[in-house]
Amino acid sequence: MPHSAARTALLAGATGLVGRALLPMLLARADYTHVHVLLRRAASGIESHPKLHLHLVDFGHLVRLPPVDDVYIALGTTIKAAGSQQAFRQVDADYVFETARAAREAGATRLAVVSALGADERSRIFYNRVKGEMQRAVSGLGYRSVVFAQPSLLLGDRRALGQRERPGEVWAARLFGPLGALVPRSVRPIAAADVAAALLAATLAGQPGVRVLGSGRMQGAARP
Repeated sequence: MPHSAARTALLAGATGLVGRALLPMLLARADYTHVHVLLRRAASGIESHPKLHLHLVDFGHLVRLPPVDDVYIALGTTIKAAGSQQAFRQVDADYVFETARAAREAGATRLAVVSALGADERSRIFYNRVKGEMQRAVSGLGYRSVVFAQPSLLLGDRRALGQRERPGEVWAARLFGPLGALVPRSVRPIAAADVAAALLAATLAGQPGVRVLGSGRMQGAARP
């Protein structure tokens, strides 16, 4: 597809597995002349780039963002890491919503969010229910195009990012790795870079409405 002139991207969650994989993809695209990154604190390992603009923000009190066209949100934690269900909801629902709201007010028309496999606002599982409630909330903000990625357990080196390993991801990688193709694509652990590539491609396609990218569909996504 032809490149959009002078398009600007915003990324929240650049220090996580998907966000760290997505950032260089955004910077490499001729579609984007500027890439703004929102951070809660200074982060090591993010190299300078002529297109890159870093902003330290309080996600709970976002006031005004720079003008932006496309917003990518890869914020997320776990209940264990957050310390409580309330703290988990704040990051995975409230911060996501506030970022999407502020970006919409800054002019964004295309929204991409990393959600999770099983997201369902009617689920009895708290984690899945919060993800589903988040999806419903941000879908009502008036974006022309919304894409939700719903990956299975993510594969990637969290220790290299200065994060604690998540036992579920480690267990899944060890269990499913030897089984390979015997595991259905829809639930097979997925490389964070595959999620990032699929989310970017779907967002650049700009199809109107709300779309969900299942984990199986994102497996082996072509890297830009």
